[in-house]
Amino acid sequence: MSARRMIRMDDGQGRVFQMRVAGLAFRDGHLLVHRATHETFWTLPGGRAELGETSEATLVREMQEELGVAAIIGRLLWSVENFFHYDGADCHEYGLYYLMDLPESFPFHTCDIVHRVQDGSSALEFKWVPATREAVAVLDMPPYFLAREIETLPESPRHIVWHDGDLD
Repeated sequence: MSARRMIRMDDGQGRVFQMRVAGLAFRDGHLLVHRATHETFWTLPGGRAELGETSEATLVREMQEELGVAAIIGRLLWSVENFFHYDGADCHEYGLYYLMDLPESFPFHTCDIVHRVQDGSSALEFKWVPATREAVAVLDMPPYFLAREIETLPESPRHIVWHDGDLD
């Protein structure tokens, strides 16, 4: 197996760029989210794209690796230029956010973590949360525009430029 070539750059001065692809999976009015267990915030499932890989292929690969299932990728919702500060670095992330369907066999319940996996040096946990503005806002789930838009997904792709601290 050849070495992965993730789309990520570090300028050595505390600035990082990466390309991330994430998916929104819904079931019974709930949204699937995940986090690395050492983090306090949650994110949408997904991961970094590899050179030569389409964004849809990235999301299919990440769901197979992290959830052990074949996701069906739907329409693109957002392309996001996300600027934030993380772990002492100023970060610029280009993100693509898709609707996705998971097989019915993937666990669903709303009382606890539904799946755990080791991803490199990070342990990841997944859970279903109500797909409401209030529930997503409470999670501390960047980029924070997601809470505002979770109940009214765009009909066609939207491009968003988001800076941490933007409240609108």
